[in-house]
Amino acid sequence: MNETVLKEEAFLVSETDSKGIITFTNEEFCEVAGYTSEELKNQPHNIVRHKDMPKAAFEDLWSTVKSGKVWQGYVKNATKLGGFYWVFATVYPYKDANGNESYISCRRKPSREDIKKAEELYQTMR
Repeated sequence: MNETVLKEEAFLVSETDSKGIITFTNEEFCEVAGYTSEELKNQPHNIVRHKDMPKAAFEDLWSTVKSGKVWQGYVKNATKLGGFYWVFATVYPYKDANGNESYISCRRKPSREDIKKAEELYQTMR
């Protein structure tokens, strides 16, 4: 599988509703993932989940943000064409203009050292 390495200045953004359904993506996220914004809108965010990611990582993410706290961590995502890319993600819970629970995920390029540590940790979680 081909790895897409993010540019140093990369800043990938997506927004989901309380059920993890994508409501917004920025252009850079779409480019890296290989989808158009139309293809991603109204899809579950796990459309980009890579099979190497342990379920426990996402259980931790969801329990953290649903409790109103910010979650941070390293995530290996899948591209539309079967490749992958690593991100350091920060997920923020908030209420939209209508008072509905929503989440914004902002992602940037992780260091190779941090990716290696995340891979080692995730191997122990399978």
